[in-house]
Amino acid sequence: MPRRLANHLYSVLERALPEQQLSLKSRGRTRLVRLGSGTQALALGGGALVVGWTMLASSILAIDAVSAGSSREQVHKTQAAFEQRLAELSAERDARAAEAVAAQNRFSTALAQVSQMQSQLLTSEERRRELESGIGAIQASLHDALIDRDAAQRKLALTEETVATETLPQAERAQEFSVALDILSGELQSAAAGRASAEAKAAAAERTAVALSAERDAMVARNEEIFAQIEDAVEMSVKPLDDMFRKVGVDSDKLLAAVREGYSGQGGPLTPMGYSSRGNAAISESEARANEIMVSLGDVNKYRIAVSKLPLAMPVKSAFRYSSGFGPRWGRAHQGIDMAGPVGTPIYSTGDGVVTFAGWQRGYGNLIKVQHALGTETRYGHLSKIGVKVGQKVSRNSLIGAMGNTGRSTGPHLHYEVRVKGRAVDPMSFIKAAQNVF
Repeated sequence: MPRRLANHLYSVLERALPEQQLSLKSRGRTRLVRLGSGTQALALGGGALVVGWTMLASSILAIDAVSAGSSREQVHKTQAAFEQRLAELSAERDARAAEAVAAQNRFSTALAQVSQMQSQLLTSEERRRELESGIGAIQASLHDALIDRDAAQRKLALTEETVATETLPQAERAQEFSVALDILSGELQSAAAGRASAEAKAAAAERTAVALSAERDAMVARNEEIFAQIEDAVEMSVKPLDDMFRKVGVDSDKLLAAVREGYSGQGGPLTPMGYSSRGNAAISESEARANEIMVSLGDVNKYRIAVSKLPLAMPVKSAFRYSSGFGPRWGRAHQGIDMAGPVGTPIYSTGDGVVTFAGWQRGYGNLIKVQHALGTETRYGHLSKIGVKVGQKVSRNSLIGAMGNTGRSTGPHLHYEVRVKGRAVDPMSFIKAAQNVF
């Protein structure tokens, strides 16, 4: 069976590559060289192998060249994209700052308008109460006049009955009757005049009350609009702060409680309390909304106090390059970010705090530790110069040292760490979150 298969393959090869003869002439002699089917197949296989190897080697060299060019191109593209992102973040920070200033201006204007509208509303309420009191007095006078008129009518009827029953002389009865009629007529005229005057005053008071009611409705509508604007402004002021604290992982309620505990002083001389003539009436809806706005404004103020105490600023103001990020590096955890720049570049504190360490520490080289409020700490490593002492109080953007290459370092840079209750967190979360506030 194998022999039959070999013979079949050989016959196929002879049909595909028939035997060839080559004539070689040399010095007048001619030689014939026969090329069998097997020889031709070997020659073609060798040629194909050489051509394939040449193409494979060329492809490998081309792929290596393209990969090297692509890596360099990718590095340049990454660096350009990073610089573009930094420019966009800077523009966004400026826009947020402008929006915050505009919101503050709108808020101040709205507060002034609310104060003015509150004064006008109180004046309108006082006028309305005075008119209601006047209308009540007029209605009481009118009621008294009607009672007097009824009494006069009853008196007249009684007089007529008395005249009819008495047996006085005719002249005397006529005289008494005339006097009674004169008195009754005078009282009726006085009552009619008083009633007309009271009706005129009541009509005028009703018109004034209608006008004041319309004016009060307009003022209430305007007051509602102003309150809505103020609430929007307050919400616009609070939202970036809430977003910022959420991004850095700080509990807003605990933060406000800590600020409230540290800023809760009260005092001053006391004076006797004045009592309002309006009594112990329940507060109005406008007063309740105003109180809510004041509470929100208090929270905004507490947020801003907390912002001033958290490390949210940039430690390097000059030109620098991010050379390493937060996270795994070289098989170990890198607990900060590296900012590379020239030796001597100024380093600034990123928030208010107290210096707890200033000296040499293994790995960090020259190191500064600053303890901030609310359990946060910042570290500044590899410094060439330390400009603060232990126990010294520093504020945001205070100059504390200079960039260097001390400790375990491959070049001049700043190693910047942020720790919350002893645990290292990504400093970029604080830096990016602060761009929505500053």
